[in-house]
Amino acid sequence: MVDQALLLLRIAVLVLLYVFIWRIARTAVRDVRGAQESMILRPGQGFDAPGPRPTPVPAAAPARPGRLLVLASDVLPPGAAIVLDAPEVLIGRDPAAQALLEGDGFVSARHALVRVRGDAPTVIDLGSTNGTFVNGERIAAETALDDGDEVAIGSTRMVYEAGGA
Repeated sequence: MVDQALLLLRIAVLVLLYVFIWRIARTAVRDVRGAQESMILRPGQGFDAPGPRPTPVPAAAPARPGRLLVLASDVLPPGAAIVLDAPEVLIGRDPAAQALLEGDGFVSARHALVRVRGDAPTVIDLGSTNGTFVNGERIAAETALDDGDEVAIGSTRMVYEAGGA
């Protein structure tokens, strides 16, 4: 009877050991895959240098919809700007993002998207873990941006300036 109990105990310990090793391997594989997603090829991609930059605008060109000006960030200098000069501007750690926030652990690879339609840009959270905030409130749907609205993504706080750049 004692021999059977010891045999069952040994089998249980072996099963638990294999489950433990399997979970460690699964977590390691997931971490390796996640690290590849956040690789950075070109730092600073999509940002202007701080300060105003004069640009010649042809007379027939439509007015630019604006920019997101960095107020505070752990990864960008204050005064840097995300120029909203494309129909969609991706913000995140993904190397394909027009606004690259590499190095911020609170930003997802594909965190948020700013859509520009005419003079009315909107911001959309792309299912990020830590969320996107407009004027201090976490957004759940596509949200219109008005001049002076504050957008927070990870440690980066930005203000929307209409017609700027």
